[in-house]
Amino acid sequence: MVSTFTRSLTVGIVAAGLLLAAAGCRQAAPPEAETTEAPPEAAEPATGVLTAALATDLPAPTLASPPTLTPLPTALATVTATPTATPTSTPTPAYGFYPPAGRELADLEQFWNGEAEWVLEVADTGLPIGESDTVYVGDGKFWSYLHASFQSAGVMDQCGDPVEFPGCTTRWQSDDAGQSFTLEEPVCLFECAACPCENRRDHIAQQQYPRVFFTEDAGYLAYEFGAYDFLRTTADGLNWSEYAHVEGTWIWTYPYGGCAPYELIGSHPNIYANQEWDCLAGGPPGIYVDGETLYLFVGMGKAPGHMGCYKGDRRLGAAGMVECDNNPLFGADLGYGPVELFGAEANPYFEYRTISSADVVRVGDHYYMSYEGVRGPSNPAVVDNQFALGLARSVSLEIDGPWEKYPDNPIIRDLPGDVGLGHADIVLVDGATYLYTSTDEGKRGRYLLLLKQPDG
Repeated sequence: MVSTFTRSLTVGIVAAGLLLAAAGCRQAAPPEAETTEAPPEAAEPATGVLTAALATDLPAPTLASPPTLTPLPTALATVTATPTATPTSTPTPAYGFYPPAGRELADLEQFWNGEAEWVLEVADTGLPIGESDTVYVGDGKFWSYLHASFQSAGVMDQCGDPVEFPGCTTRWQSDDAGQSFTLEEPVCLFECAACPCENRRDHIAQQQYPRVFFTEDAGYLAYEFGAYDFLRTTADGLNWSEYAHVEGTWIWTYPYGGCAPYELIGSHPNIYANQEWDCLAGGPPGIYVDGETLYLFVGMGKAPGHMGCYKGDRRLGAAGMVECDNNPLFGADLGYGPVELFGAEANPYFEYRTISSADVVRVGDHYYMSYEGVRGPSNPAVVDNQFALGLARSVSLEIDGPWEKYPDNPIIRDLPGDVGLGHADIVLVDGATYLYTSTDEGKRGRYLLLLKQPDG
């Protein structure tokens, strides 16, 4: 079993100099409903979705051969036991993982039980607003994988051309225990197949919502391109595999096949039907490795949204992945709610339109997942403007099994929230539980989980 600390990278991997890295088609019959026509060319699909022409013309991805995984030296690949929330005294160094004076660190189990609270520690870490995945690499250093563009951070591709928004995957670094980050090399992380880079071939303008996971001998990275999910792997931390499509992840209309009930795109009170597709299994991903099994978490369906997953032998990469047995893991249960509600009163309905962007860690006897819930636009004249952060956990130590949602969702902030709030990164290190997410419009900061103080 890979420990939660490995989710944040082992110190051994850092000592080895790693430069961090990373099917099944459902056969359900289409529902008994009239075939929905593809959106007209003049109608723009939802943000982050390929246009009808591009989706149709997208060449079938070539599944790359998975790399040979060479284990690190034993001394460098030691798996650290699951950290516990032990109170830590204030250390001498300027940077460390300790609570403010008079407070005690807490873990996610204590938060679930109502014994802990998230406290804003750093309002602005220097990470651009949006979607990232942050990991601890030892010696007080953090890396954050984040999609960025020339507009957002002056990013160029590896052929020397500016990258269009929303951008490619980049690596940000922190040398002060994760309090502030900089992009030392504003260049896309992955090489293009040839110069100049080409978007449909290299995904150069949309290597979006990257998620990473590291074991003692390999790294895995998943990202979204137009609702399709792709996987890259690394054996040595220096060389990345070519991307491989996780088969079954995409967005489609009935002419391309049916879909399971939890993959259906239903009606939304503030979105015209001709602006939507029919089925979804993909979008902003999550990733986790449990022993030899690789899990990819994806959004399934819209209105209502669901969280589902794919799984397979990690050494086969994307080629070996099939749908999880117990999809969906959970979903939106309460609908959109009264249309006149907006703000905190609408919290119970925060995840109606989509559920995605999973970040998973293990604490004690459960896997915990942060995820984004989007209620959707509050009226037909606006785009999505209701975002929140949800928390769920596995009922047992089985990822592909029953999950339950935190009873007081959403966490951190009420609706309407803002862009980036739901794309949170959980980092566990030395007994501390950190959460990187939006703290204000245009800012990405860090929260720390602490035991609640006694009343008075």
